[in-house]
Amino acid sequence: MSEDRRGQAEAFDAIGQHYDDAFPHKEGQLAAGRLLLDALAPGSRILDVGCGTGLPTAAQLAGSGHTVLGTDISSGMLELAGKNVPAAEFRQLDIADLRAEGPDGVGTFDAVACFFALLMLPRAEIPGALRRLRSLLRPGGLMELSMVEADLDDSAIPFLGHTIRVSGYLRDELRQVVQDAGFEITGEDTYSYAPASADAPPEHQVFLHCRRG
Repeated sequence: MSEDRRGQAEAFDAIGQHYDDAFPHKEGQLAAGRLLLDALAPGSRILDVGCGTGLPTAAQLAGSGHTVLGTDISSGMLELAGKNVPAAEFRQLDIADLRAEGPDGVGTFDAVACFFALLMLPRAEIPGALRRLRSLLRPGGLMELSMVEADLDDSAIPFLGHTIRVSGYLRDELRQVVQDAGFEITGEDTYSYAPASADAPPEHQVFLHCRRG
């Protein structure tokens, strides 16, 4: 894990349970999860990238009988996820280290949930991360992706009493980056979201419903 990403992980270790307190309503994630549940065969294998505390996505998907692997760079978040969703498997992995094969390989998946995980990467790394996620999907596999709409690149922002670095795109550029990585975008939803914490500003969340092209 890079030094910058280690700093991100330490911030989320410290934030811990406060994250779910600050972001209690995750309608967009739950709706995107329902799209996966409606589309996938029973017992499908799903990767939850940047799973955080496991709520709500890993809990929603594992609770419906799917096999879920959640990955995150924060050991503190993963400890909470293991308690919140004992039916899922969780591993501390940077998105840059995700591989299907090899000693730390994670295999392949029927679907990927990637909710706000790409925010933590510099823009220069996001296309490669998307191609890596595509490589983990079986032919025709699905991806639910969300980002906060913002014209930012590796910018330092205050977040729940800590400083994290985030990137974002305006939606037309986000669509292009996702399509260039080999995904077909089958649908899109947008949510205006006001976090419960005064330390986190209101945001526009873009959810893209994707299929491996």
